[in-house]
Amino acid sequence: MAERLWAPWRFDYIAQAGKSGASGNIFVDLPAEDSDRENLILFRGRTAFVIMNRFPYTNGHLMVAPYQQTPEIGGLDDEELLEINRLIARCIEWLRTAYEPEGFNVGVNLGAAAGAGIASHLHWHVVPRWSGDTNFMTTVADTRVIPQDLRDSYDLLKKIIEGSE
Repeated sequence: MAERLWAPWRFDYIAQAGKSGASGNIFVDLPAEDSDRENLILFRGRTAFVIMNRFPYTNGHLMVAPYQQTPEIGGLDDEELLEINRLIARCIEWLRTAYEPEGFNVGVNLGAAAGAGIASHLHWHVVPRWSGDTNFMTTVADTRVIPQDLRDSYDLLKKIIEGSE
């Protein structure tokens, strides 16, 4: 018998599938819109921005992406690389304040073979971690449990970001 996990919050995403905009790339289409809370964009920099992962590994799973679409690190100039790294450091500060994690995974998947879900647009993941955050749901059922609604996470992090500027 198949196990079911009730996740009604996913319906909004499913209903919007294929409607993400002209390019079909969230890292291009969403920043072009003026709906940051709806699109989970937490911070806009000059050359890059911070967006929450709609299907997070843990609460507070953030992504940092350049506005420029490129699949390779070599496609970014020094200004973009510097801002991305500064944003990663700020993400860690914001997440420490919000969730008090015990550690972080920070990384980039280069190419589809490396696990990049959107291989045409380079982006970094910043994932807060806690000892024991891989529980039975992940190890036995290959299912993650996210205890906080994405909008509540957004509101918490946005308040921290605005207070740090």
